Amino acid sequence: MKFYDYTAAPSPRRARILMAEKGVAVQMEQVDLGAKAQFEEPYRSINPRCTVPALELDDGTVLSDNGSIARYFEEVYPDPPLLGRTPIEKALVAEWTARVEGEGLTGVAEALRNQSEFFKDSSVTGPNRYAQVPALVERGRARATACLKDLDARLGEAAYLAGEAFSAADIAAYVFVDFTRWIKLPLPDGLDNLARWREAVGARPSIEA
Repeated sequence: MKFYDYTAAPSPRRARILMAEKGVAVQMEQVDLGAKAQFEEPYRSINPRCTVPALELDDGTVLSDNGSIARYFEEVYPDPPLLGRTPIEKALVAEWTARVEGEGLTGVAEALRNQSEFFKDSSVTGPNRYAQVPALVERGRARATACLKDLDARLGEAAYLAGEAFSAADIAAYVFVDFTRWIKLPLPDGLDNLARWREAVGARPSIEA
């Protein structure tokens, strides 16, 4: 297997943390997003989506989404389970991962990509060109802030997003919270549950992956 990575980016970081939690070591290759190498050969042929992460399996299959990469490793390396242990846990992992991705990570990406000169004509990931929409900057910041508050409320009900066990949903959420720094978004005051959870998750060795 080969894992295509860019150390500074949030998306591949999620996969690296998950692999570290499962104790999986794979060959890694950096794709320099700063130089826009994801749009050039040979990477473009490997992953026509022109995104990272991507996991190239031994049979040539390429997985280019955090969801598919997590599912593959969960099936091949089931311990520790990170996509849930019971039907309810599995459902909650799926729900909170979707919420973090769709509301939090997307909110930060909207704010970042529609403002930064680096992302001019590339406001959405992938090979297609999309012009920036400045109005999405404030909407993205608002969506990210709302997601932080929703996470805090959920973490007032349980130790982790899917219940009492750490999961891939927590990995996505931790990376999201760190990603807010990219747009200099302050954490709202009073999110004590989020702060407690963030300290606990941040102490896990996998976070340094």
